[in-house]
Amino acid sequence: MFQTRKLTTDNKNKLTLLKSVLTLGPAIVLASCASQAPVQQVPISKPSPVIIVKPKPVPAPQPKPTPQPKDTYSSFSEWKSDFTTRAMSQGYSAYDVSRILDSAQLNSQVISLDSNQAEFVKMPWDYADSAVSGGRVSSGQSKFNDQRSLLARLESQYGVNAEIITAIWGMESSHGAVTGNSYIPSSLATLAYEGRRRAWAEDQLLALIKLIQHGDIYPSQLNGSWAGGMGHTQFIPGTWLDYGVDGDNDGRRSPWVTADALSSTANYLSKSGWVRGLSPFYEVSLPANFDYGLLGQKLPGSSWRAMGISPIDGAYLEASTPFEMWLPAGKDGPALLLSPNFDVIKVYNNSSNYALGVSLLGRGIIGQPGIQKSWPRYEKPLTSSQVRNLQQRLTSAGYDTKGVDGIMGTNTRNAFARWQAANGQTPDGFVTLNSASSLIW
Repeated sequence: MFQTRKLTTDNKNKLTLLKSVLTLGPAIVLASCASQAPVQQVPISKPSPVIIVKPKPVPAPQPKPTPQPKDTYSSFSEWKSDFTTRAMSQGYSAYDVSRILDSAQLNSQVISLDSNQAEFVKMPWDYADSAVSGGRVSSGQSKFNDQRSLLARLESQYGVNAEIITAIWGMESSHGAVTGNSYIPSSLATLAYEGRRRAWAEDQLLALIKLIQHGDIYPSQLNGSWAGGMGHTQFIPGTWLDYGVDGDNDGRRSPWVTADALSSTANYLSKSGWVRGLSPFYEVSLPANFDYGLLGQKLPGSSWRAMGISPIDGAYLEASTPFEMWLPAGKDGPALLLSPNFDVIKVYNNSSNYALGVSLLGRGIIGQPGIQKSWPRYEKPLTSSQVRNLQQRLTSAGYDTKGVDGIMGTNTRNAFARWQAANGQTPDGFVTLNSASSLIW
């Protein structure tokens, strides 16, 4: 049998060689490897750094996990679950997310407020009247005096007029009297679930988590506006995260603390481009030969002066500073040259009427006069449906309004001004029932 066959001389020699290999072991292997080309050493020798696979590789930058499109979540709970998963994938802990989402509830009123458009477009004098109402001015003057030391320090440090800081405080929360009673996580979560502004609302929720992580705000104090505004000057979480200031030096930046809120407002306006010593607007008189095609254009002060246009109060227009001509109520209303600071105020609310209201309230607080020329209060605004009719007919006639949405915006006013110029009207872009009558019925 094969099993009992005696070893031949060759077989004995082979067995002896095999025992030698097993005995010498690693020495023979290493000697063998040393005689090979370098590439052969990789499996045996210390791994080359080129081929090391790190335990936690750093991937190429990836976009944020994308939420589902609008209206694709079957329930508010489904959105909550998906948002939590996506937030955790960005490094947020389940605990931190749950601290704001567990108590968040769907608020149908928020959806209504976000989607509802006012039936009538307010005229600029309505905003002006509201801004400088007796109560707002007297309250502003009182708060201005109470916080005089802080406001003086902020004006010196940031260059932002103390009365403008006080006016924004008044416009945003009636100087801290009305900071909102909506649960902010519910408001933002509702806006995210509804979908129209999902990405924005989710970013605000993530910023809110960071503010809580930093200890700036506490989960127990999250009441604010239906749109996520917080505290005395109604910062949204993301803006507070970027511009919030610890005004009272207690180690926290709380929008519900007056010194923090006012300091943060000054910081925000300063970093948005505020120019020290410049009024937001200057009221002027227009010459008879004024070129209405210049409305909306920014020209240096020297150019406006060369046209015979200067402030009615005798103020000096800096030659190189750009100013924009604005007729908030058309040719029959006041004419205003807007400075860069007017645009800075709009970082709070991207509305010219809002910036006008803040500017006028600031003047009232320090006893300066407001607008001198009378408003054409006999003019009436259009309803939303009439604005849509106007947009449709202007676009059909070749004056593109860039959409038909029932909202009186800059594109619609510019299109209307072009129509006015072609149809024998002064092209001031001021849309009223009277000026647009032939286009809305």
